[in-house]
Amino acid sequence: MTTSKHHQILIIGGGAAGITVAASLRRKPGGRTLDIAIVEPSEQHYYQPAFTLVGAGVYQLSKTCHEERTLIPPGVTWIHDAAASFDPDGNAVTLAFGDSVTYDYLVVCPGLELNWEKIEGLSATLGSNGVCSNYSPDQAEYTWSCLKGLDTGATVLFTQSPLPFKCPGAPQKIAYLGADHLKGRGILDSCKLHFLTHGAAMFAVPLFAAELDKVAARWGIDVHFQTNLVAVDGNSKTATFDVLSGEHEGEQLTMDFDMIHVTPYQSPPDAIKSSPLANEGGYVDVHQHTMQHTRYPNVFSLGDAGSTPNSKTAAAVRKQAPVVVRNLLHLLDGGQLDEGYDGYGSCPLTTAYGKVILAEFIYGGKVTPTFPLDPRKERATMWWVKKTGLPIMYWDYMLKGHEWFFKHDTEYEAPSA
Repeated sequence: MTTSKHHQILIIGGGAAGITVAASLRRKPGGRTLDIAIVEPSEQHYYQPAFTLVGAGVYQLSKTCHEERTLIPPGVTWIHDAAASFDPDGNAVTLAFGDSVTYDYLVVCPGLELNWEKIEGLSATLGSNGVCSNYSPDQAEYTWSCLKGLDTGATVLFTQSPLPFKCPGAPQKIAYLGADHLKGRGILDSCKLHFLTHGAAMFAVPLFAAELDKVAARWGIDVHFQTNLVAVDGNSKTATFDVLSGEHEGEQLTMDFDMIHVTPYQSPPDAIKSSPLANEGGYVDVHQHTMQHTRYPNVFSLGDAGSTPNSKTAAAVRKQAPVVVRNLLHLLDGGQLDEGYDGYGSCPLTTAYGKVILAEFIYGGKVTPTFPLDPRKERATMWWVKKTGLPIMYWDYMLKGHEWFFKHDTEYEAPSA
């Protein structure tokens, strides 16, 4: 028997975006008691930005994980289920177990799914035969096992799939850390490292792309632009790529490997892609500054499943969440919407053990560093920020909706390239 429930504000997804919005709303009720519910099927909540460090052997997987129930803000209802379909005309969501939930306002932030099956043979061999990926908590520790198991003369491939996907810097970050690991063992010069990316540059922001070209060259990594992984054969240890440009455009390239780190294709859940909320690409169609849906004014979206053309990072959520919260409260009060999100994203690019380039930028690729320092430089202090500071901020401040955490918006004019 199905049942129907109603909540004033219904949040789909209990990841970084959903928990942050719920916690912030509880802290800023404006004298009201808000009825908030979160729909989230998972019992574990992961700090995903640390998966690269797990794969590099410098962070424990257990430290990336908290139980979901401990993060649900007091006074917020946890609906331990997944959204199966959306009826925004009827202000209703149907859940996987068959229940229906109606709402006054809807916030959609379920994150992205990893589509391993879109690369032929990958699902069958992932986690064995030297085939690894830091994009899943189930696989990140195997990346470290693969790195430790490499020997003199090894061939190592690092792949990057077509955007959009979570943390666009992650595919190359593990390449640099892997190279540093091999250097520490004295075998880097004998090994062959390749970075194969669907993109035409190392990074979408030219200022940082130029620096990353130098980093890859320093480590002796052979970069192949506009090549796309289409198949992996774990038994023969070969990977096949489509070549998208150059004199071999339209051909396929097959490479042997001892280890391959794969970035899977990623997309919103099927329930989003098939819903009236989705744009042609399957993402929740929202205004890029207000985060409000383009057709349903009582619907908002943020995080990775939203259509905003920003880098999909937890740092983007940090800037999006206050805008969503303010606009929900403005709608409750009959006020005007705030076009406050400027496309901010941040990517701490680990270029070696103990070194990070902190890339911060907004729409249009404008560089906007928080600190009055040359953002192109590798810094040991930013390694501390990446490894220690940001996890503390995430668990103890961001997910608890502390208002001061969202007010570090100082802009600094970046030096020219």
